[in-house]
Amino acid sequence: MKAIIQGKLYDTDTADELGDTSYSNRSDFRFWAETLYRTRGGAYFIAGEGGPMSMYARECGRNETAGGEAIRVVTEAEAREWMERNCDADAYISAFGAPEEA
Repeated sequence: MKAIIQGKLYDTDTADELGDTSYSNRSDFRFWAETLYRTRGGAYFIAGEGGPMSMYARECGRNETAGGEAIRVVTEAEAREWMERNCDADAYISAFGAPEEA
């Protein structure tokens, strides 16, 4: 998936995948999946897709929706928070290094 946002290219084929999460399966209208990426330039973005009753739904007619996809740019702080919520500790450490121990 590719998107140009504020004059910059975000491409899932060339960025590093840091982690992913999803809900349900593709046959469920509420299905969604998200993957966090880091570009070669150090920017973070989330590529997501989902069914017609998900946050990625798009209008395709009067009172009709279909599945869709989108790329959303996030800050490093938002990327870290996303990883804490959606991935295990090993994936977080692999992406950002080990945080200070409690």
